[in-house]
Amino acid sequence: MTRQVTMSEDRSFIFDGGRTGALLLHGLGGTPVEMRFVALALARAGMTVLCPQLAAHTGSFDELQESRWQDWYASAEAALDQLRRRCDTVIVVGLSMGAILALMLAAERKKDVDGAALYAPTLTLDGWGVPWYARLFKLVQQKSLAKWFNFAERAPYGVKDPRVRALVTAAIESGDSSTAGMLKVPGGAMFELGGLVSAVRERARGIRQPVLLVHPRHDDRASIHNSFWLQRNLAGTVDMVVLDDSYHFVTVDRQRHVVTDRTIAFAKTIEGAKDKRGSTVVEMPMGASRRVLSAA
Repeated sequence: MTRQVTMSEDRSFIFDGGRTGALLLHGLGGTPVEMRFVALALARAGMTVLCPQLAAHTGSFDELQESRWQDWYASAEAALDQLRRRCDTVIVVGLSMGAILALMLAAERKKDVDGAALYAPTLTLDGWGVPWYARLFKLVQQKSLAKWFNFAERAPYGVKDPRVRALVTAAIESGDSSTAGMLKVPGGAMFELGGLVSAVRERARGIRQPVLLVHPRHDDRASIHNSFWLQRNLAGTVDMVVLDDSYHFVTVDRQRHVVTDRTIAFAKTIEGAKDKRGSTVVEMPMGASRRVLSAA
């Protein structure tokens, strides 16, 4: 790690490193800050790390409300292009909605994405901390109607560790969206997330790059069944790590060191495989067994 560069006036950041790069994508209504611990660990391991601020994030409620998932994807794709100019091997690492964006990049940019590490991927908001009535939102078919709803952050805020949760709570309640994301996610943005998820579901069986799934067993926002679905439907090799002492925001919670260690090992495996074969795409018949590892 040689230097840190802040891009324009947003919260994006890059760490210069070697020819293996990691593109880090934060969650819906979130901020690059939630990926910083992972970024520092990957940078210390010698990787070049880029974490962009997704379009319409860390700004106003209305800006995110009016944005489209294609806007978020475009900013992720631009960051991928920037990282690809620096690196020979690139993995995309995403948290929650960022994990779904990572899959979209893997589907659409097969030659540029060598692998994906997905943290608590959110195809469906079905965790134990999600109110039952929030799940009825999927019945809304028009964005104009979706704008009448919003989704407020609520305890435990996706964090099991009480000390970290207190810090997150204070940051959220401060109203500074550039630090901890938004106190309320607008219904329009949630509607767009549904569109992104649909697009990824349609492409899942064509995604052949290696994938690392990291999911908490007791995720309060997106149950582990989200990762099980991906495990069954992705076409490439899939390793899955189940966390037993974390909630949704695995990048800041109690087992964040497990998350970074497994991600670094995953990146090194891809780098080594590419050096030997010139490609990381591994064909795997649908329905073949997948490895599941548990982390206490």
